[in-house]
Amino acid sequence: MWDALVGVVKSAYTAALGEGSVPRPLMMPLVRGKLVGMIWVRPLRVGQDALTGIAELANIAAAAGADEVILAWETHDVATACQLPIVGPAPCLNMVLATLAGHVLHQFPYTEQLLSRSAEGWASAAPDWRPASAPQPGGELVPPIQTAVNYAFTPIELNHPDPFGVTVVLMEEDGYSVRLTEAFAR
Repeated sequence: MWDALVGVVKSAYTAALGEGSVPRPLMMPLVRGKLVGMIWVRPLRVGQDALTGIAELANIAAAAGADEVILAWETHDVATACQLPIVGPAPCLNMVLATLAGHVLHQFPYTEQLLSRSAEGWASAAPDWRPASAPQPGGELVPPIQTAVNYAFTPIELNHPDPFGVTVVLMEEDGYSVRLTEAFAR
């Protein structure tokens, strides 16, 4: 499952860079080895809003009772949005696989090959994937990602007959992009 999810995320990054953007941070919660879905962070404002928005990715994982989560983010993009120093290789797709017992950080550095530039100055690029770093058990995570990992396994207590469903609806209303697998679809 891990290799398939890495492939999906790398393909999404390749497509987004080709369109002149970087995909937003993404969380993929799993329950007993089954993928709940994919949740992309809402549009963010630089600073505290970005820190909060990324950390809130944990809400659906917590509501689903996830026992594993995978988060994906781009080093420079998150550092810039959260006004944090760049830690680690950049540009770099980072993916962390986390459980209650701990996490393993995987880094997929790349260089950008310019494909084209629009009259407005937008650049279209393709990633030239470099060799991946060795997996880092307990590797350092930037604060909003660490917070999302920490809260992903904290049960959400809502006085509602369907806490998972209402969490999904509330997050979608806040601007998060939520794509649930068939097993978890409302």
